[in-house]
Amino acid sequence: MTAGLGVTAPKLTKRLGTIDRPHTHDPRNQAPMSVPTNEPVGSATPNVTIIGANDSRQNRTREMQLIPEALARAHMHERLREADAQRWAVRLVNARRMQRRAERVSMRARRALAMAVMH
Repeated sequence: MTAGLGVTAPKLTKRLGTIDRPHTHDPRNQAPMSVPTNEPVGSATPNVTIIGANDSRQNRTREMQLIPEALARAHMHERLREADAQRWAVRLVNARRMQRRAERVSMRARRALAMAVMH
């Protein structure tokens, strides 16, 4: 084929894939790797099946989508625990205050009774 000046156009020599096996970066669409002949049997990792790749990708996607929900649940659980501890602390402070007040009233009553008996 000639271009406008009588020079042949360069051919594309970069062949990334064929019609039967197109080149792709998506692991779902790649053909499973074949075991090289120069490695001993059992030394290489087993072939990865396309179904397994889809399942693991799907699980990872579900897990990734549930992470914020789990974090929010843990955060709310921690806040509820802190609120419960705060309530117990407030109740304890109130109980101690009431106990001191009751002790003071009791001492006043004892003094008043002692003064009444003495005089």
